[in-house]
Amino acid sequence: MPQVLILGATSDMAVALAHRFGEAGYGLQLAARNSELLATIQHDLEIRYQVKVDTLTFDALDYHSHASFYHDLPEKPSIVICVFGYLGDQDTAAHQWQESSKIIETNYTGAVSILNVIANDFETRKNGTIVGISSVAGERGRQSNYVYGSAKAGFTAYLSGLRNRLAKSNVHVVTVKPGFVDTRMTEHLNLPKPLTAQPQQVAKQVFSAVRKKKNVIYVLSVWKIIMLIIRLIPESIFKKMKL
Repeated sequence: MPQVLILGATSDMAVALAHRFGEAGYGLQLAARNSELLATIQHDLEIRYQVKVDTLTFDALDYHSHASFYHDLPEKPSIVICVFGYLGDQDTAAHQWQESSKIIETNYTGAVSILNVIANDFETRKNGTIVGISSVAGERGRQSNYVYGSAKAGFTAYLSGLRNRLAKSNVHVVTVKPGFVDTRMTEHLNLPKPLTAQPQQVAKQVFSAVRKKKNVIYVLSVWKIIMLIIRLIPESIFKKMKL
């Protein structure tokens, strides 16, 4: 059975993804910084689904380690899912470069660093699927989260270019735009329930997108309509709105 590498494997979305692919019999490679939590997740998955689960130490911001991390994997994956991210705090980021830098490097630079390595391998092998968890926040800059949104906008553009580059090599790239998701990262926010997905919904949609070779997906279809409307608002009006 093919191997799935999940980068940032301790997040709520990542765990849900591991369960969905594990349930389908895929071998799992879970990569993150928290080895203790990884071990707990590994134990549960192995007992629940009787699949092989490897755990690996991975730091999205340790760029110099990314090539060796990938080349030292016990088995090369056929599916890679990049889940890691950092929402951060916009007010802090506007006044402290350290926060802006962390948001940008986690959501964009770190993802590009590791996916460049993986994309080159997949291109050589002429096979594979890369899934990137981006965000609707990247579709238009808003005062409430424009540093995070700009990083995700960059990541969305990167995935689009990667998809264009790798299509001729039989490598598929999926861009996922979840909208609001009920996770630890958003637990401090008052999210509208009709617009908020559960991690299990994200996992279900990603699994389907991989199988059906979809290019760009919104986890909740309502977000496709919402973002279309937001993109169509003239800038002269949009800049005066509180969003």
